[in-house]
Amino acid sequence: MAELTLNRNETASAASAGSKPLMKGRQTRATILDAALKLASHMGLEGLSIGALAEVTEMSKSGVFAHFGSREELQISVVREYHNRFEEEVFVPALREPRGLPRLRALFERWVRRVSAEIDSGCIYISGAVEFDDRTGPVRDALVGSVKTWLAAMRRAVVSAKEEGHLRGDVDEDQLLFEIHGLILALHYEARFLKTPGSIDRANAGFDNILRQYGAQDALPARLPKKSPRSTTKE
Repeated sequence: MAELTLNRNETASAASAGSKPLMKGRQTRATILDAALKLASHMGLEGLSIGALAEVTEMSKSGVFAHFGSREELQISVVREYHNRFEEEVFVPALREPRGLPRLRALFERWVRRVSAEIDSGCIYISGAVEFDDRTGPVRDALVGSVKTWLAAMRRAVVSAKEEGHLRGDVDEDQLLFEIHGLILALHYEARFLKTPGSIDRANAGFDNILRQYGAQDALPARLPKKSPRSTTKE
């Protein structure tokens, strides 16, 4: 029995020792990805390079290369990471809202919040579209797939709003989705490029106009509560 227990302990210790390098490798990769995401937000996906990341993370080029293998794989990994964070910040919280217009509004308003946070950096979906709109290849495919996945989620929310009776039954889901997406693209252009004051308020007003146009006058839910400003009162 003592020998069996000893063998089990040795096995557990070996497994633990083997998992440490794996965990460290994942942490290192996550650190590199975080730095790459920040670079891509300011410089675009085409601005990414193994050398630039090695300098930012204070790693060797071979060390960075070992985690991604190529610049293209690095770019694709950044697109996927951006998409994962977008889902966590926008999509997942909105799913906690009731079906129909409350969820649709939550998706839009959280999307607007995301845009407002990216005014000083930039949206990889939009900058990536400019960089890869006339190209083919895996990076463009990753970008297109991410955007289409998100728009499909928004479309499902529109369909749900129709099913709940919050929108007219004759509403064209694709047309409504097109108009909502157009608001977000206009917001990026106005707020980030033109620096137009009040752009976020205009985007929200545009969304309300869309809902009224499609027969949601009696079903408009309240907006998401705004984040309370930090208190400046001394205790």
